[in-house]
Amino acid sequence: MSGYDEQDYTKDLDLKLWMRLYRLISVYKKEIVWIFVLMILLAGFDAGFPLMSKVAIDNFIVKGSLNGFPIFIGLYVLMVISQSLIIYSFVLITGRLENNTVYSIRRAGFDSLQELSFSYYDKTPVGWIMARMTSDAQRIGDVVAWGLLDLVWGVAIIIIVLINMFILNVKLALILMTVFPVLFAVSVYFQKVILKNQREVRKINSRITGAYNEGINGARTTKTLVREERNFGEFQELSGGMRKVSIKAAVLSAVYLPIVLSLGSVSVGLVLWAGGGELHSGLITFGTYTVFISYAVQMYEPVQQIARVFSEFQSAQASAERSLTLLDALPDITDRPDVIEKYGDSVNPRLENWPGIEGMIEFRHVGFKYKTGESVLEDFNLTVRAGEKIALVGETGAGKSTIVNLICRFYEPTSGEILIDGVDYRERSQLWLHSNLGYVLQTPHLFSGTVADNIRYAKLDATDEEVINAAKSVRAYQFIENLEKGFETQVGEGGSRLSTGQRQLVSFARAIIANPRIFVLDEATSSIDTETERMIQDAVDIVLSGRTSFIVAHRLSTIRSCDRILLIHDGKISESGSHKELLRKRGAYYNLYTNQFKEEAENKLLNSALD
Repeated sequence: MSGYDEQDYTKDLDLKLWMRLYRLISVYKKEIVWIFVLMILLAGFDAGFPLMSKVAIDNFIVKGSLNGFPIFIGLYVLMVISQSLIIYSFVLITGRLENNTVYSIRRAGFDSLQELSFSYYDKTPVGWIMARMTSDAQRIGDVVAWGLLDLVWGVAIIIIVLINMFILNVKLALILMTVFPVLFAVSVYFQKVILKNQREVRKINSRITGAYNEGINGARTTKTLVREERNFGEFQELSGGMRKVSIKAAVLSAVYLPIVLSLGSVSVGLVLWAGGGELHSGLITFGTYTVFISYAVQMYEPVQQIARVFSEFQSAQASAERSLTLLDALPDITDRPDVIEKYGDSVNPRLENWPGIEGMIEFRHVGFKYKTGESVLEDFNLTVRAGEKIALVGETGAGKSTIVNLICRFYEPTSGEILIDGVDYRERSQLWLHSNLGYVLQTPHLFSGTVADNIRYAKLDATDEEVINAAKSVRAYQFIENLEKGFETQVGEGGSRLSTGQRQLVSFARAIIANPRIFVLDEATSSIDTETERMIQDAVDIVLSGRTSFIVAHRLSTIRSCDRILLIHDGKISESGSHKELLRKRGAYYNLYTNQFKEEAENKLLNSALD
């Protein structure tokens, strides 16, 4: 299960946080304004119906007269129709605001994820990110839209009712308000405890989402290691913890609302007692007395709604805090303001200012440490000529992948500098470099869609002819044509409908189609069969010609044609030269190659004997 530790949040209701969310959705200001207008109008109608009852009682019932009754009925019907139209309108507008809010949060989150550095994904579980962009975003959308609606209506009707009551009878209005301080004190207390529990609920929910993600991705491993029972126990512990905290939060909310109802009943009793005396003394009419009873009941309905909204805002704040944590995450690697001004950024590139690229790469006294403090490179120096094909070999953890990741600027040196064509690559934009970069991983990832879609992913405006030529150049055309629908065959999630070798060839074609000047193969042939390896090797010799390329290889047979082979040990170059030169030295590379050659020969003999 995921061991990711989330940030803990301890603030009470944070108005600054909600103002930030408002700025995020301020583009929908029109809908927000309409909600305010409609809810104030609705509150006016809701507060007006008791006054209509007062008119009916004092003028028609008590006096026993129907004088003006048709006008009264017409006005009442008009109010009912108007109220119905307002309800229809706010449901439509609020639903639109809810969906737009969720969209805005998810869009902002997606944009942020595109900008974040590799290091963010190294330390952040996929499940945590998914929870932010799914359940948390939806929770915020619900509360922002419908909570805002109830809050505006509740505040508006309380103000209108209070004004009406003070106009009708100051004494009864003041008596009715005596319950307010108690209600406020109770609300403050419950806000704190409900918020604490809701934060814990969202925190555990993130861990459960992460556990789901790991469980699904690792289903095969779970079955082969017979870990089903253990995984179930761990998941049951997580879900049991969430159940316990959720029940506690629900109980607190369930206790809170009845307290509000009880206080409302107390206020009704006070009005009945004090108002009865006023009525008996003739200081108020029977219609006014019924209005105060209606208002005593009616006013505490919005108070309940406001209390509920505050509780929901407490719950949603935990979601908002975590979503904004994602939106606030800053990439470790950013372009300087002057670089952005000249070359643009990933959203608005200034292509006209981009210089050409030859592909000469130089490491000057480069040092690199991960944030964990682990030092990988110290005073590392290397010069690669444009168009040179370099192989990086060595034991696991020697620093090979770190070197190519630094070249690609997925990470930046913690000391020293890396130059491309004689210029520190931090003087250029990241997009400029990445647009001239081809990268093929050991375990390539294909996206859901067709084979053609995946090849075109690196160059969205590529023609069908360019897609076909890219496939031919990496020897992938034949197997693609043999698929059920050729280039229009669906590859499945992650490319699950293709073999490992086929996925690798498609990813190779995808990297080539953009015609990159710098090419990186990171253990790209370590997990494929010998036949596919030969196909890729033939393609490498053709495709990488004239391009500056780096091949991180485990199978040494695939790098014999490289211009230079670098043996990396503890972050340093221990041997350098062509394949033949290193064999003649009879050093560490010679031992590594001969041992691997013997091992492969023994495996071939063994397989022949088994056949």
